Amino acid sequence: MDQHQTPLPAEGQPLDEAALRRLQDDLPGDEILYDLAELFRVFGDTTRIKILYALFESELCVNDIAQVIGLSQSAVSHQLRLLKASKLVKFRREGKAVYYSLDDEHVRSMIALGMEHVEE
Repeated sequence: MDQHQTPLPAEGQPLDEAALRRLQDDLPGDEILYDLAELFRVFGDTTRIKILYALFESELCVNDIAQVIGLSQSAVSHQLRLLKASKLVKFRREGKAVYYSLDDEHVRSMIALGMEHVEE
C-alpha cells in the first residue's frame, strides 16, 4: 500500500469515503467486466467444458473430439467456433485435417484451477 492510500477498515466495519472511492476507482471499466462475464458464460456450458478438457493434454481433430465426448461432428464444430471466438482454442491445418488445441497456458490454468476448486 502506498503512503497516500487509506487502509481498509477492520472486517465488519463500514468503509469510509476514501476507501470506498479507492475501491470504486480500482473497479475495471464496464467493457472489461462485460468481456469477463462473457468469458465465464462460455465456460458455463458442459459441452464446451468437455471439449476444453479433451484438449487439455493434446490437440485433436473434430472427429476425435466428437468421439471422445459423444457428440456429432457438427455439434462439436459449432462449439469450437464459439470457443475460437472467445480465444479459448486455436487451430492449425495439416493438409485437409484441422487440429484444435487450447489457445494458451491461461486457458490451461483456468481449467486446472476450476477442477482443483470443484474437487476440494
